[in-house]
Amino acid sequence: MNKRPSKSEVRDQINSEVEAFLRDGGQVKELARGETGLVNGAYNDRSLGFEKPKEERTPVDHVLQTIDQRRLEKRKPVPSKPKRRGPRKKVIYDDFGEPVRVIWED
Repeated sequence: MNKRPSKSEVRDQINSEVEAFLRDGGQVKELARGETGLVNGAYNDRSLGFEKPKEERTPVDHVLQTIDQRRLEKRKPVPSKPKRRGPRKKVIYDDFGEPVRVIWED
């Protein structure tokens, strides 16, 4: 099982890869803040999602009522068999916590 690299190890690895890229003749183009989110100097209107008209939704109230009804039916307690009440065993202890005798109570 391999240990996950620490943040400093990841940072060092990225820095060494960038340095190797620059040494091999690569160039880094600097852009102004927010420039990558713009298309021809303006925001990309297609990505905002507000241009579509509101879609008509299908009413599903009757389906939700059916689901709620089933949920309520599941919560109803199932009638169980009455428990048989018979004599119960009771242990009598002395002052030191030692059992002395066993009696049966109704």
